[in-house]
Amino acid sequence: MTAPASTVVPGSAPTRLQKNRIQIDPVITILTGILLLLGVVMVGSASVALAAKEGDPFSFLEKQLLFGFAGVLVAAWVVRVPTEKWQKNAYLLLGLSLALLVLVLIPGIGAKVNGSRRWLHLFGANFQASEASRVLIFIYLCSYLVRREEEIRTSLFGIVKPLGMLGAACFLLLLEPDLGAGIVIMLTGLTMLFLAGAQMRFLAAIAAAVSVPVGLVVWLTPWRLARTIVFLNPWKDPEGTGYQLTQALMAIGRGEWFGVGLGGSVQKLLWLPEAHTDFVFSVYAEELGFFAVAGLILTFLAISYRALVIARDAADAGLKFQSYLAASFGVWIALQAFINVAVNLGALPTKGLTLPLLSYGRSSLLVTLAWVGIVLRVHHETQSSRTVAIRGPAR
Repeated sequence: MTAPASTVVPGSAPTRLQKNRIQIDPVITILTGILLLLGVVMVGSASVALAAKEGDPFSFLEKQLLFGFAGVLVAAWVVRVPTEKWQKNAYLLLGLSLALLVLVLIPGIGAKVNGSRRWLHLFGANFQASEASRVLIFIYLCSYLVRREEEIRTSLFGIVKPLGMLGAACFLLLLEPDLGAGIVIMLTGLTMLFLAGAQMRFLAAIAAAVSVPVGLVVWLTPWRLARTIVFLNPWKDPEGTGYQLTQALMAIGRGEWFGVGLGGSVQKLLWLPEAHTDFVFSVYAEELGFFAVAGLILTFLAISYRALVIARDAADAGLKFQSYLAASFGVWIALQAFINVAVNLGALPTKGLTLPLLSYGRSSLLVTLAWVGIVLRVHHETQSSRTVAIRGPAR
């Protein structure tokens, strides 16, 4: 009897339909969907007072929906791009990432918002260059980790070279200024070098050396120093430098165990600045309470853990570049979520970092979903390589 066209015959070559079918990881997809939907709901709730003041109470909600949908389309396109194309063009992508960071600093090209020059004005909207630049930088770093694996594990020079590139990117970010994004990039880079086998004594020495100029930057910049000091005791000046943090802490405290109810936040009524962006977590905690906060944190941990599992599976399949790509996403999303939550809780000085997939931010949303698409592609290629290994070479 002849096997149906859709049946897989062991040892046979996969059909064209099977080759084109993308094997999507359900865990990453579901967790991303949960965070994306939560983001739409919370942006709509947290921004309603500010949006109403500007004339349309649903304007931020509509934009979050629009760019969330656009981000899903971008992810659907990225997941069909073979990762080898990213690897082959790693140098070009690095050049593009640094060019983006330079362009935003040029008057007339870079748009200045709230005193920072972080955006490029494209197609009638502002695009935050550092969001795209970060992903492009890590694509290059992943490529470097594969090419220089032995050098990284055995010598200090093999570590210093990629850190020099990361340092250049951080310097450009500092000029915007965007110290928070620079810190996340450097911490993620150091973690990736550790995963690649760099010796801990070298990494510890470099981390200590990097902390000195960072400390000097904070010390020599009055407004950064004020942020650092006020974070230690925001109640010392609750109507001045400590205003934003005290309002955030009041919002979180009001939430108690079960929250005041969706839409019931008081702090979002123009009391808490940046309630729909950097401090959306505070409104989330106020409206939904401790248990919802615990669930949110567990969701971020789960998506990070799953990305690292995909990275491990790719490494087991011999796909080193792909493994580093997935791992970089897992490390980054855990770090950025941790820092954002810690800032909202007053455990870290205020940084201009969004909560991935939840905060309002068109650039952040598009780029994060594109990065999710890359992780899903890594999963697909890992599963495909396993299928080929089980079936054996086509005859």
